[in-house]
Amino acid sequence: MPRFSLPDTTAALTDRLIIDQIGRGRRVLDLGCGDGRLLCRLRDEAECSVQGIELDHAGVIEAISKGMPVIQADLDEGLDEVPEDSFDFAVLSQTLQQVRHPKALLQRMLRVAKRAVVLVPNYGHWRIRLQILWQGRAPITGSLPYDWYNTPNLHFLSMLDFRDLCRQMQVRIVQETPIIHGQSAAGAWAANLRADSALYVLEHE
Repeated sequence: MPRFSLPDTTAALTDRLIIDQIGRGRRVLDLGCGDGRLLCRLRDEAECSVQGIELDHAGVIEAISKGMPVIQADLDEGLDEVPEDSFDFAVLSQTLQQVRHPKALLQRMLRVAKRAVVLVPNYGHWRIRLQILWQGRAPITGSLPYDWYNTPNLHFLSMLDFRDLCRQMQVRIVQETPIIHGQSAAGAWAANLRADSALYVLEHE
């Protein structure tokens, strides 16, 4: 499926955060890789061995045109063809909320990779809360610019919700990085209220 569209500056920042968490020379699987932008940076800047999976045909074609190895597949259909522990990192950027079975996908990610890097929007942000409270309508913000009837998002989660899911799954959060006003804000106060999105690094306990 197409990756959630972020403004260019925000996309560049989140790509940088992901690359910094992964490090150099790693084997990386990018799920919902879109046009291959992150794959290119991982290959060129961090000398990583990369593989992408993308559902959208146009995204697959564009990524392949950039020289990226990409498979066209539906993330909800599973990753059965990917061998266990065949990657150091599996990346899921702004896509978890769009799949039908997010918990199952996280489990599959941690089957095929030692660690998972997951970037999710935070529906606990104060602007979202305020719009619902005062307007009584489904929220629209700069980071969530969709009407209720055309949004690709199927699930709505806050940072607190994601932490709860990790506890239920017995998955360890190695790193949690709130993103506030397009900037990394690790350790920020009231992050669930202030963060537009959050980056997580996960591994099995």
